[in-house]
Amino acid sequence: MSAAKEVKKITTNTLQKMKQTGEKTSMITAYDYSFAKIFDAAGIEVILVGDSASNVMAGHETTLPITLDQMIYHASSVIRGVQRSLVVVDMPFGSYQSNSKEALVSAFRIMKETGAHAVKLEGGEEVLESVKRIIAAGVPVMGHLGLTPQSIYKFGTYNVRAKDETEAHKLRKDAKLLEEAGCFAIVLEKIPALLAKEVSESLHIPTIGIGAGKHCDGQVLVMHDMLGINTAFKPRFLRQYLNIHELASTAVKQYIRDVKSSDFPNELEQY
Repeated sequence: MSAAKEVKKITTNTLQKMKQTGEKTSMITAYDYSFAKIFDAAGIEVILVGDSASNVMAGHETTLPITLDQMIYHASSVIRGVQRSLVVVDMPFGSYQSNSKEALVSAFRIMKETGAHAVKLEGGEEVLESVKRIIAAGVPVMGHLGLTPQSIYKFGTYNVRAKDETEAHKLRKDAKLLEEAGCFAIVLEKIPALLAKEVSESLHIPTIGIGAGKHCDGQVLVMHDMLGINTAFKPRFLRQYLNIHELASTAVKQYIRDVKSSDFPNELEQY
């Protein structure tokens, strides 16, 4: 029997056991109660309340504008729909980078005000002090290396990271530092598959890939991309499992026609 199916509630310890037995972790983003409830009931192991809410929920071009208060609102909504999944919340841009004391206060707010189970921070050595301080206070931390969207203006592009040896070396080092600091897992985003394989095999903690190949210990996708709600974003790593955009558009057009033709509501649909 799989490690995930044996437990009533997925914890950081469950993910560790899954890595040890070679069972892959499935992770998806969610931002509201209704979708979180669907994903949890479907059996997803990890739900990420991503700062991608800035893009897919609020229409911003980057993840930078979303605030800590807004992340807390989304995470609180998600938690109310979840019974079994591990819920991880992105710490938004500006809530942890300036100093470790501010990072700890931000993490405390997320945990106390949402009921979530863990937080996620982007970066390696540069945020290590914050990571250590948050973990020392008893808050589980998921790391995030490779393409770090909060640093978009520093990189200037969403292209694949760590293709050159200097950056690859830093990523390997950062992954080890995060593991040693006590992170329970690390997201690897848009890096070469062979590098992701090497890093995943070198760590005792699980890696979760997005655009990082099949050798990570798990995978994560943004729900709006995977379900075809957002149809403009089509990177190579995305597998679209549904086309909600088309289905919803067709349904709404039919609704409009039915209203205008007085077909809706009919005699059975009134009191």
